[in-house]
Amino acid sequence: MASATNSPAHAEQPPIPQHLWKVAALSGMASYLDAALIVSIAVNLAIYRDNYHMGVWMAGAISAIVTGCIAVGSLVGGRLADMFGRRRVYNWDIFCFALGAVVITLAPNDVVLFVGVLVAGLAAGADLPTSLAVVSDAAPAHGRARLVSFTQVMWVAGIVVVIFLGYLLSDTGMTGARCITGHLAVAALVTWQLRSRLELADEPSDAEVAQEAAVLEAPRGTALKNVWNRAALLPMAATFAYYVTWGIGANTFGQFGTYLLVTVSGASQSLATGINLAFLPIALVLTFVFVRLADTPWRDRLFYVFTLVQILAFCVASLTAGALAGMLVFFVLYQISNPFAGEASYKVWSQLTLPPDTRGTTQGLTYALSRGVFAGVAFVTPALMEYSASLLLWSITLCMAASAVAGVYIVRVLVRRTPKAVPARADLGVAGA
Repeated sequence: MASATNSPAHAEQPPIPQHLWKVAALSGMASYLDAALIVSIAVNLAIYRDNYHMGVWMAGAISAIVTGCIAVGSLVGGRLADMFGRRRVYNWDIFCFALGAVVITLAPNDVVLFVGVLVAGLAAGADLPTSLAVVSDAAPAHGRARLVSFTQVMWVAGIVVVIFLGYLLSDTGMTGARCITGHLAVAALVTWQLRSRLELADEPSDAEVAQEAAVLEAPRGTALKNVWNRAALLPMAATFAYYVTWGIGANTFGQFGTYLLVTVSGASQSLATGINLAFLPIALVLTFVFVRLADTPWRDRLFYVFTLVQILAFCVASLTAGALAGMLVFFVLYQISNPFAGEASYKVWSQLTLPPDTRGTTQGLTYALSRGVFAGVAFVTPALMEYSASLLLWSITLCMAASAVAGVYIVRVLVRRTPKAVPARADLGVAGA
């Protein structure tokens, strides 16, 4: 497992076998479906409310249960994967997601819709830490960061596809809503079938895992006591601190960016939607750039630069109190910086620094706690925005500054401790490939 500090120059990196990119793509579907589920519910909520005659409390519950279930699913799924086998859980959680998506798509009323969201949310959460651990287990040392960070490309793609479908089907009512969630069911079933055919090598050998654990000074085994020791707690606390502080800003603008542009900046609904759509392709392209650089020293060098750009973006938004001109500058700076100082960094750092035997449990825990915080912040955001947009924006700016501090600590202390090399497991493939 190569740290960025010790990685070869980008031009000298050994190529990653094609079949490992297939493993990363199938694992990345967890991120695609996670993002697509959240955005689908947000896009369809007004349609559900009108067609199912939902009250305000049920509408709020449907929105909240998505984030809450993903949090619980991450916690439980990561632990189950460590205990009973990551690949076994890897196959079954995507199938359960497909069932939940089918229920959402065919739901005749709000109660059935609630059940579908519950099942799909839990399954999506369970798949997140599990799929990342599967990629990490499969990856050779020289390509682990690239393969793990590719899942973030899939996450951005999930947002882009659902928003684009929502735009195309905006005048079709419930039929369009069913098409949007139906595509999630189809994507999950296809992924389940392809994962079932995935021929992976045996789990990493005991010698390989022992070598990695020894460098990280981590005890062996999946017992819960091995989660509560310094080797696991330190990187877990650091990656959590980074992800939760960065994610408060990212999640707030993901859920309420359009709302803020309309209510605070004075933009029309169409202009606000257009601004969000216009910048998404930039994020997707730059996330691909991050993947290309993820196994080189430039990954963490660019983090230093773009975490400052990200803080600058939020300072501009805060200093202008959400004025439209300031928000346009904000979106440019934010979308440029986010791929290099965002969730992709969290995913890579987690896989590099967390102990191998409990990687699913520990990352599931950081996912779960962070998503719980995001849900709580989302609950109070509209009220805080109405009370004082400046207070909200400056609070997020402070969170971004805190995430920068946590990120610098991870890069300068924890990443430097990671193993420089673990023998590559090149006998991975897809049946029929």
